[in-house]
Amino acid sequence: MTGIHTTHSHALPSAAPHLAESGSHDVAPGDIAVGVVIGRASEYFDFFVYGIASALVFPTVFFPGESALNGTLYAFTIFALAFVARPFGTVLSMMVQRRWGRSTKLTLAMFLLGTCTAGIAFLPGYEALGPTAIFLLALFRIGQGMALGGSWDGLPSLLAMNAPAERRGWYAMLGQLGAPLGFVLASALFAYLYVSLPLDEFLAWGWRYPFFVAFAINVVALFARLRLVVTREYEHLLEKSELEPVPIGELVANQGGNIIIGAFAALASYALFHLVTVFPLSWILLYAQQPIPSFLGVQIVGGVLCAGAIVASGWLADRYGRRNTLGALALMIAVFSGFAPTLIGSGTVGQNIFILVGFVLLGLSYGQASGTVTSNFSSRYRYTGAALTNDFAWLIGAAFAPVVALGLSAHFGLAYLGVYLLSGAVCTLGALLLNRKLETERD
Repeated sequence: MTGIHTTHSHALPSAAPHLAESGSHDVAPGDIAVGVVIGRASEYFDFFVYGIASALVFPTVFFPGESALNGTLYAFTIFALAFVARPFGTVLSMMVQRRWGRSTKLTLAMFLLGTCTAGIAFLPGYEALGPTAIFLLALFRIGQGMALGGSWDGLPSLLAMNAPAERRGWYAMLGQLGAPLGFVLASALFAYLYVSLPLDEFLAWGWRYPFFVAFAINVVALFARLRLVVTREYEHLLEKSELEPVPIGELVANQGGNIIIGAFAALASYALFHLVTVFPLSWILLYAQQPIPSFLGVQIVGGVLCAGAIVASGWLADRYGRRNTLGALALMIAVFSGFAPTLIGSGTVGQNIFILVGFVLLGLSYGQASGTVTSNFSSRYRYTGAALTNDFAWLIGAAFAPVVALGLSAHFGLAYLGVYLLSGAVCTLGALLLNRKLETERD
């Protein structure tokens, strides 16, 4: 991306000498943020299209012989497979990048993601293929997870390292805006199709259109991201910042503790993530009287509030510190966990309050959850360490949240929803306290 200028050249001390010698221009943190937002928004749209379909469509289409509850639990179990596969995708993609380069890795990852997404869109249901349909759905979902692991481009770490010191919280939250943006678009598209088509037509073919849209968005996002990361300016910044893959064994041996602390530090936010997006949709469909389109509308409003809260988190983090902000939000989520079961079980008004308040807390916490403690990694290990930390945070905190929350709530009562959310908040606080203690000992 030649011709990019910046008003923050002082924020890139390591890159400036080389770029000045080569006649190139510095890359502003805002330009890096564009690449982060593009990549994350496309991934989250794909992510939520599958998540919403897991609640509204897949129990009927792929598990017609099961009860509505069991069908949803099975669909959520397949939903979790992507998060299990994601770390393996990261490991394999790092090997690809070391041998063939970053652009090859991203191209392969996006090709795999697009192929699996399109495969789901064309996949016949159980009535046509029998158990083979379930097997192929699971296979495509694993492929999506592998692809998401391979889609790590290093731009979030590059952004964190090159943002002005006094505005790191602000720049950190920019990439997180992709989550509410992807959710609002996916929910709006499903809501439109749900109200525009008879239910039998929606279940037969209408649900497939969001997957086609996801495929198209992935193609556009791939070219947009490649246009950023393969330019000489970005390649130089990534190399100078040592944002290159390292062998996994070496990373675990030298910095394994930081991966664990980083994954658990984000647990409260990642657990809440699915408890206000995917899980409540299934609960409303199974046990409540609220119409699905109107509930999706409330969730869309919640997504907008979440985006505003993410922006606010940047200001809070720069004023009070990212870790202090994340810790304070973990305490607030712990308090919210005590009210959550009552709210979601008390009718339309309570359910809507649960969604709106939950989305605000999600935005405030999720805005700073990614990479809060990845500064612990030395520069050599930050690229691979940040990727695996993110993978394990999703796996531990979010992968099984819908199936666990629904299973516990349906069989033992909604109180267990609060216990599950509280456990995530406690883990976050414990990880942050441990991290502070280790930093004190190092100093």
